[in-house]
Amino acid sequence: MTYTSNWCDFLQNCQQRVTTSDSFGKQEIQTEDEIKARHINNWRDYLKNCNQLIGSSNPFLHSGTLTRVAGLVMEAVGLKLAVGSSCTVFLTNGSSVPAEVVGFSSDKLFLMPLSDVYGLVSGAKVIPIEFVGELPKIGCIQYPRRRAADHAKHVTVGYELLGRVLNGAGEPLDQFGPIHTNHSVPLYSRPYNPLERTPVTDPLDVGVRAINTLLSVGRGQRMGLFAGSGVGKSVLLGMMARYTSADVIVVALIGERGREVKEFIENILGSEGLKRSVVVAAPADTSPLLRLQGAAYATSIAEYFRDEGKHVLLIMDSLTRYAMAQREIALAIGEPPATKGYPPSVFAKLPQLVERAGNGNSSGGSITAFYTVLTEGDDQNDPIADNARAILDGHIVLSRRLSESGHFPAIDIEASISRVMPSIISQEQADSSRKFRSLYSRYQRSHDLISVGAYVSGTDPELDLAISFYPALESFLKQDMFQQESFDESQNKLKALFNT
Repeated sequence: MTYTSNWCDFLQNCQQRVTTSDSFGKQEIQTEDEIKARHINNWRDYLKNCNQLIGSSNPFLHSGTLTRVAGLVMEAVGLKLAVGSSCTVFLTNGSSVPAEVVGFSSDKLFLMPLSDVYGLVSGAKVIPIEFVGELPKIGCIQYPRRRAADHAKHVTVGYELLGRVLNGAGEPLDQFGPIHTNHSVPLYSRPYNPLERTPVTDPLDVGVRAINTLLSVGRGQRMGLFAGSGVGKSVLLGMMARYTSADVIVVALIGERGREVKEFIENILGSEGLKRSVVVAAPADTSPLLRLQGAAYATSIAEYFRDEGKHVLLIMDSLTRYAMAQREIALAIGEPPATKGYPPSVFAKLPQLVERAGNGNSSGGSITAFYTVLTEGDDQNDPIADNARAILDGHIVLSRRLSESGHFPAIDIEASISRVMPSIISQEQADSSRKFRSLYSRYQRSHDLISVGAYVSGTDPELDLAISFYPALESFLKQDMFQQESFDESQNKLKALFNT
């Protein structure tokens, strides 16, 4: 009898504690009046918050009319929308075309479609899309959105995106069903205060021997891979995607061949790599607006995980296709070309995208970014390549001459540099790296003379030393694409190179 009564008292006490526990897990005994008072206050705050959110919304549904479609651009009248606003153009058959405001002239809006414009007719109805944020919850206050960026396009983010393949609009491409997440952020976020960023101080292991030792990358650095077509950019990116030590990998395939998307996922990332990755694909056959949004969306996803304290690897292939998409849009709405056909807005967009990557604040997260830059005709002075070199924290140049000779990875050590390398490596590694570069460069300057047999041994002691070391230097720079070399192993091999 005593045993049963003890259990009854225990269960009654547990029930009372569960009933009176608050939402934060603190358990305290409360009277019935206190519980009712708190319940009423929560509902009063909730209804007040709903009233604020309703008051900031537009009670009327405005619509405009499509008047002209010329090439990539649609023109509409009857609406006053900010640049960057989203809208929907309805077709006569009931379907619709999503679009975005990219400019205006007097009372005309310039719209850029996200998909094909087949079926559009003059007079089609244009309806703006008002962003709907997260629904208000009891005990959680949400404030009205007043910034212009808050009313622009928002995209979904969250841990639910890991292992998924999306297009530039955030729609799944992998046929694994819709994505359900409660988090959304503006497509174009606020720029970071430069004084709030933590400096780059820690080296990052990318698994490539030549980069780990001679072009050391720091966690939170932004690097560019500069090369012409068919030199091996995608393969080198794949190596870094497999071997880099990162919590989350975000891959943006912008404006490239459609077949590369599946190849990258299956052959490079693999099933294990995809589990910690998010792939955003906007191939060359998509609209230029979708390619622009794909690059921005991938950066927004990386920013979300960085703010969660994760170390993120952002891989974007390619920055040049992003610039070309902006050129298509700018020329279509009448912006005059400036440098080699690129309008001024292209050179304004590039730093806005790149500066979003990097280290965060005290949260501890980081975005280490690798951007491929396509140099047309292997011209390193191409406007996009020249501009990208100025805004990135370093560049890795791939040589077609090395690639054609079977040298992989085809990294031109003489033309490549990592700007943060001096601040993240030891003095011993800096001395070894400097000696390696000096001997390698000395041999390359006299390569033609040595090849034709015109050089006489003993004439230049420094060149003699470079000639004796060159086979070992060349072998050190070569690495199979399926071979991983850790940061410590790479450093030890560089030390052993000059100790023998």
